[in-house]
Amino acid sequence: MTAVVLAGSAAGGFVLHRFLLGANRAPPLYPAPAVSGPLPREAASESTAPVPRRVPDVLPDLTLPDLAGTPRRLKDWTGQPLIVNFWATWCEPCRREIPLLQSLRRERATQKLEVLGIALDTPEAVRQYAARTGMDYPVLVGEKGGFEAVDAFGMDTVLPFSVFVDHLGRVVTLKVGELRRNEVSLILDRIADVDAGRLDLKSAQKQIADGVERLNAAREAHPG
Repeated sequence: MTAVVLAGSAAGGFVLHRFLLGANRAPPLYPAPAVSGPLPREAASESTAPVPRRVPDVLPDLTLPDLAGTPRRLKDWTGQPLIVNFWATWCEPCRREIPLLQSLRRERATQKLEVLGIALDTPEAVRQYAARTGMDYPVLVGEKGGFEAVDAFGMDTVLPFSVFVDHLGRVVTLKVGELRRNEVSLILDRIADVDAGRLDLKSAQKQIADGVERLNAAREAHPG
């Protein structure tokens, strides 16, 4: 079962294209234009958000250091619904969505929702930003392993992007671009249905894709 991939309807991500630059050189970053609706599976041009090669069915077995430098496995968080949020301190839409992620974590504590940030940044920059803003969820630092983590989720580097995982560690959907509360609520409600046995994974993914498409259409019809 391949996870449904959703693209943000508003500009506000940053794209890192892959070039043959050598193992230790990072490609340049530039703003990504708006993309509406579910991300197409065919190859994208440079004017659109990049298309994942293959989103994994389950949470990859990755290990990255936390803010204290302690190696942590992503699979340590299996057993609860999870949002894995890829971000960086220099990415404005990434910074904007952090308060929403914190609110969702508090509001859905009874569902044991956890948020896990993966920062594609330097450890010092991430530590300073987390302390200054009071980030209250776990953050891993991908200065060295971040590109491998992005690769493991089938993505080129688009910041921010968020992966939604059920309590069995299955990837339900992946959202490219800045999160919106109504979209995230829809996704998390369907994941709660899956975790409670009220809905199967395939049906939940279809409802998520259809629901986000309706939200995007409504937003385009009534902007602002």
